[in-house]
Amino acid sequence: MEHHSEISHNRYNVLIEFAHIHLEFQRPELESVLSLHDIAIGRDCIEVPLPSSIPTVENYRPFLILSFDYHYAKEKFNLDDDGYVIQSDMSRFSKIDRTKPTIASVLSRCTLIRSAIELWGAGPSFDSCVEHARQLSSGCAGRITLENCMKLSSSWKITIHTLGTKFNREEQNDMRMKFAFFNLPGKVQMVNPTNEFLLIREVELDPKGTPLSQERDNFLSPPLAVYYGRVLGGIRDWRGNGRLDQFSLKKRSYLGPTSMDAELSLIMTNLGLVRNGSFCFDPFVGTGSILLTCGLRGGYCVGTDIDIRVLRGRSDEENVLSNFKQFRLNRPDLIRSDNALYHRHYRMNKPIYDVIVTDPPYGIRAGARKSGTKEEKIRAIPEDRRHDHIAQTKVYPVSDVMGDLLDVSARTLVMGGRLVYIIPSMRDFDVEKDLPNHECLEIAHVCYQPLQTELGRRVVVMKKVKEYDPSLRESYLSSVWINGPESAEKCANIRERLLEAAKLKPGYEEKAAYRKKRRQITREEKKKQRAKHV
Repeated sequence: MEHHSEISHNRYNVLIEFAHIHLEFQRPELESVLSLHDIAIGRDCIEVPLPSSIPTVENYRPFLILSFDYHYAKEKFNLDDDGYVIQSDMSRFSKIDRTKPTIASVLSRCTLIRSAIELWGAGPSFDSCVEHARQLSSGCAGRITLENCMKLSSSWKITIHTLGTKFNREEQNDMRMKFAFFNLPGKVQMVNPTNEFLLIREVELDPKGTPLSQERDNFLSPPLAVYYGRVLGGIRDWRGNGRLDQFSLKKRSYLGPTSMDAELSLIMTNLGLVRNGSFCFDPFVGTGSILLTCGLRGGYCVGTDIDIRVLRGRSDEENVLSNFKQFRLNRPDLIRSDNALYHRHYRMNKPIYDVIVTDPPYGIRAGARKSGTKEEKIRAIPEDRRHDHIAQTKVYPVSDVMGDLLDVSARTLVMGGRLVYIIPSMRDFDVEKDLPNHECLEIAHVCYQPLQTELGRRVVVMKKVKEYDPSLRESYLSSVWINGPESAEKCANIRERLLEAAKLKPGYEEKAAYRKKRRQITREEKKKQRAKHV
């Protein structure tokens, strides 16, 4: 990765602030969203190291500086975004303006970005930030940037953003006065100004994102860094005011025990490069929570599942289609199908999908099933029962689930198309050796989300790089797991392994007995409630 040692006013600089969540997903999501606009970090822009008042910072920092050549930025973006405000409706999630978008409209598609500012000054201390901002007009990019804000009709305000510290109004006004040399025209307007300028005082965070104590021996610790610039997109917090909450699972008419939360599924669709018109497929669609976010991104949605009951839903008002109707999305195509037999269910003339996004069943909340029966003698289905018959199924080993998923993806994705899936893992999981692989697919990103001390899950992004040869199908399937059964076993029996790990902890027996007693009480209360209604 190319870095630049200083923040130059001859370049157009943008400071990105991330939310402190899904830390390993932030960079891959940003790179994926930028690639939708044919922008690559290292080729079209560079990452500038963050200023720091201490030599090394061990903990996570929620900021990133992207620096663009000014002539490139001027041609690529509309840098004068006066009047552009990040929208809270669904257009923000699907629209890709390839003509001349604002930087805010590009970055706001990222689920994990809280805000972005046009960087005017930065430094390891307050004074160094002020001095750097004072030199803004010395660079060609900085000079034009400053001129764009010198309109008499423009209103403005300066917001102070301090983490883990409190400053009274007088102290905040003193900070604002340090930047009075800009001599901005127009009136000060605290509500909906034309331009909002932001002063950020960054401090160290602990691993959970909590600011470390700033009061030491009755003295305020110095900041880690200080930034000053103009807020892009018209609002301070792109994630606030219900912009993500409107898609919460709590607000959907149809849910299941394995429904994926809206935030993670939105991230997954970004990693999959889902855009308006993308042909999206979920082979384990379930209640359609991931497929719904593909629809929010403007994708054409196809989903399959072996369980016809979950596809039909509970009623005409509670099913997958009712969720799509709730958000005014186009109706998806839902098919009862067995992914283990995909090559027998569908014609395989040519690849058709741009992206496959899915959360395969891996046996923690719901086990995987495939067509078949344990019985030696198979009974014929009477003709008068075929219309509503639910086919028999048998256990579908997780190792086969993953092998078939990669094989179907390699077979049906267009060249360059992406597969995004989730795989559970315990502490002994080795990404290099234990992830399933396929000769036609290469890994683009692997992002880890810890769930418990022993358990986590990885979102894996794979890209199709080689055409699929149907005659080599058995060879592909036999080489999915590098270490064979040993690697496959690490993705299987997760529930049993969690129970074994829990039994080793002190107090397990007492807690298990308490939970059993609570379940028994709950069952009895439900029986009493049912008896009252009879």
